[in-house]
Amino acid sequence: MGNYVITIARSFGSGGKEIALMLSERLSIPCYDRELLTMASQKSGIDESVFVETDEKLRGQNISNFLGKIPYSNVIEAHEKDFVSDINVFNIQAELIRSLAKTESCIIVGKCADFILQEYNNAISIFVEAPHEVCVLTVQNKMHVTRDRAEQLIRRTDRYRSGYYHYYTCGKEWKDPDNYDMLLNSARIGRERCVELICEYKDLRFPAAGSSDHILQQVSNPEL
Repeated sequence: MGNYVITIARSFGSGGKEIALMLSERLSIPCYDRELLTMASQKSGIDESVFVETDEKLRGQNISNFLGKIPYSNVIEAHEKDFVSDINVFNIQAELIRSLAKTESCIIVGKCADFILQEYNNAISIFVEAPHEVCVLTVQNKMHVTRDRAEQLIRRTDRYRSGYYHYYTCGKEWKDPDNYDMLLNSARIGRERCVELICEYKDLRFPAAGSSDHILQQVSNPEL
C-alpha cells in the first residue's frame, strides 16, 4: 500500500489530540500538530511565533471582516508585501501539508487539513466530538482549572477553530458532517475504540493489495 494521511479535526476537550497520538503509536507513523508550525517556519524563514499566533485562529481585522470568501492560493515570495500575512502563512502550511500527503504516511491534527487534502484519495478525514459536559470535565482534569474557566476555554477555542475553518474553506462549517469521512463521539465508545474504528476504516479504504499510484483525484471521482 502507498502512503496515506489521516486528518483529525476535534472540538476542545474531546480527546482528538490524544486519539491522534494513540493512532500514531498504533500505526507507527508520525503525528503532526505543533510540529507543522516549526516545519513551516523553517521552510519559509518566517519566525515561528507568527505561525503560533495564527494556529487555527484569526488575527486582527480577519476576526471582524469575516467574509468566508478568501480563497487559498499559491505561496507568495519573501520580497512581496504580504509575505507574513495570515493568508500567506496559511498557504505555507497548506503547501507543507500537501507535500507530506505525497511523500509519507502521517496523521495531521487540525489546520484545515481535511479541506486542503479534499482532492487526495489517500486522505481520510475524521472529526472527533464529545458531549459538552465530558469536554468540561476533561479540560478541568487536564489543565487543573475551575469549571467556569474550562467552559470559557472550550467556548473560546472552539470559536477560534470554527472561525478559522469557515474563513479558509470559503464558508464551510467546521462541524458539517459532509466535510468528513467519519464523525466520532469519543465519549460513547472511548478513545481506544475510536482508534480501533479509524484503523478498521483505514484498512477498508486502503487494503494492502490496493494501489495508490494516483494520489490526486477529482472530487467528482465516484470512488471518493
